[in-house]
Amino acid sequence: MQAHQSVNIRRISQNRAEQVGYYRFLENGRVTTSELVRSLADACEQQVNGKHILAISDSSEINLQAHVGRIKSEGLGVVGNNRDIGFFIHPTLGVDAENGFPLGIGDVQSWRREPGHANKHERGYPTLPIEEKESYKWLKAATTSSRYFERGGARLVTHIGDRESDMYEEWASVPDAFNHLLLRVKQDRRLWGQSSSLYAYLAAQPCAGTYAFQVQADLRHERKAREAWMMVRFARVEIQRPDQLPAQDYPERVRLWAVEAQEVSAPTGQKPIHWRLMTTHEVNTLEQALQMIEWYRWRWRIEQLFATLKTAGLDLEATQLESIDAIERLCILGLSVALRLLQLLEGRDDPALPASVAFTEAQQHCLEQLAPKLNGRTRKQQNPYPVATLAWATWYIARLGGWSGYDSQHPPGIATLAHGMRQFDAIFLGWQLVHTPLVCTQ
Repeated sequence: MQAHQSVNIRRISQNRAEQVGYYRFLENGRVTTSELVRSLADACEQQVNGKHILAISDSSEINLQAHVGRIKSEGLGVVGNNRDIGFFIHPTLGVDAENGFPLGIGDVQSWRREPGHANKHERGYPTLPIEEKESYKWLKAATTSSRYFERGGARLVTHIGDRESDMYEEWASVPDAFNHLLLRVKQDRRLWGQSSSLYAYLAAQPCAGTYAFQVQADLRHERKAREAWMMVRFARVEIQRPDQLPAQDYPERVRLWAVEAQEVSAPTGQKPIHWRLMTTHEVNTLEQALQMIEWYRWRWRIEQLFATLKTAGLDLEATQLESIDAIERLCILGLSVALRLLQLLEGRDDPALPASVAFTEAQQHCLEQLAPKLNGRTRKQQNPYPVATLAWATWYIARLGGWSGYDSQHPPGIATLAHGMRQFDAIFLGWQLVHTPLVCTQ
């Protein structure tokens, strides 16, 4: 599937026999999701040696409501609205802390909510131990992915999560000499030895400096594109153990560093951007605070991964498989395909990355032979990147996907790169047939 950049069984099958083989594999109950996840993690393990890894985790639902009546009823679960059928995934994306480049997937959890399951109030959710909550996924993701990153020779791991991951249990359990945390704050926590809570204490800190960044438009939230000026504050804090947590299981306080980035003078009608982050990394300077903010902004990589899996790139939710177990296996396989497309997207302008990150030597040789046809007649339509870099290879893939090659045109996106990879796969198949020596047997 990775070679074809698609999860559409009919599209990636060369013939009917191969198509049947794919279906049998995905429907085979002896093929476990844990084995497929292990394969992803093993591949990621090969890319992390000596690196500081940002382990970015998040959840997404796979909504299959459009297939009601066609999907077999066995094992069906519901998604976030408690009505539509589907399941959830919670992958951990390993990203290079030096440049934000996605290296691999260190863990994937998947689960289904039973139809008609009790709500949090009915289950007494606040008093349940963390191991019995769905939120345990954050601790499990950190523990499992860290094991693979450490085995692959990573130098350090920083686990990054959104507001949902801000739990005292995680702050108290995950950090050690190898594992750090960087999470967006959800709760205005009590501080040890302070009369004010976290939010008030941060707001009382002096402004350490400012920075500007470009805000992208978002029609869903009625947000317009603009340049935002952000004021930065930071402080060392000690958060206090919540009352409902047993003293014998968790320390009474945890020392952290808090960083606040708040938009100054937002345009009329636009909600000001306001981030509060907490981390186990020391933050004693503006430079260190800005590094935490930059690392957290790279959390967007996992949102891109989900978008690639479900919409512009692979359209997983449109699959015609009839078993939810098979779709779950297909989803995990599809994450490897989505990852490669994301690597092309992130590496399209970086000549420092080698093409070997995403392409074999044979594939690179094929691209070299395609180059005369893919380069345009004018200088502006020539591939500007060094041979054998990822940017060089991605430029040609984008051309195969329909991109003009002009710098003045919008750079190629996921849909263009996905189409280009499908085109290249078909070409490469024929190229292999021509360049593979024939073996005659009697």
